[in-house]
Amino acid sequence: MRQLRSFAQVGPRMVAFGTLMPIVMGILGGTLGALAGLSVGGSFILAAIAASASYIDAPAAVRATFPQANPSIYLTSSLGITLPFNLIIGLPLLYAYTQWMCSGLVACPVLPSGS
Repeated sequence: MRQLRSFAQVGPRMVAFGTLMPIVMGILGGTLGALAGLSVGGSFILAAIAASASYIDAPAAVRATFPQANPSIYLTSSLGITLPFNLIIGLPLLYAYTQWMCSGLVACPVLPSGS
């Protein structure tokens, strides 16, 4: 119960950070991928990796760097907020963004089909 209270103290800021930062980083990754000449799929993969870094790397980095940190805060933020947000809203939004970027703003290469 004590750990839930500690999350409630930082909850609104964590929700804002856990939903806005993946979109910002994903848009940055998708834009850089398109400007680097990657295809739509390559740009999307770079955007997805940039948006997902917070729940892939952050829990281990926080635990190693700050052993006294409360795991209920950083695990809830990464796995309870950012991961579901990215799966439901973030990744489809980033795919649409990379398609839009490559549709005329940046000349992304089109890979030949497998047949």
